[in-house]
Amino acid sequence: MDNKISLFESLNYIQDNAEKYAKLKAHVTYMTEKRKSIKAALMRKSLAKTESAKESDAYAHPEYLHHLEEMADAIAEYETVKTLMMLHELKAESWRSIEASNRALDRAAR
Repeated sequence: MDNKISLFESLNYIQDNAEKYAKLKAHVTYMTEKRKSIKAALMRKSLAKTESAKESDAYAHPEYLHHLEEMADAIAEYETVKTLMMLHELKAESWRSIEASNRALDRAAR
């Protein structure tokens, strides 16, 4: 395997997916904050007497549960892209280490 080709593939992947990664991270943050708003709105709508019962109603409400499913999907997609970004960063760092080792071996052989 040609290390330089692998390096450029990794750098291209990082560059090509940086915006997607940032948007996914922002979406996960948005979904997390929206969950709080949904819970508050559902608690306000609840006819229960105590705050604890209102909170239970909110957590069991189909709208809240649907949001959690969407949030889980968003987190899964974000974590997948994040892991691939980290993998490509590690490949680039490995390439740098290999090249540094090769230069040291070249100097030692002289």
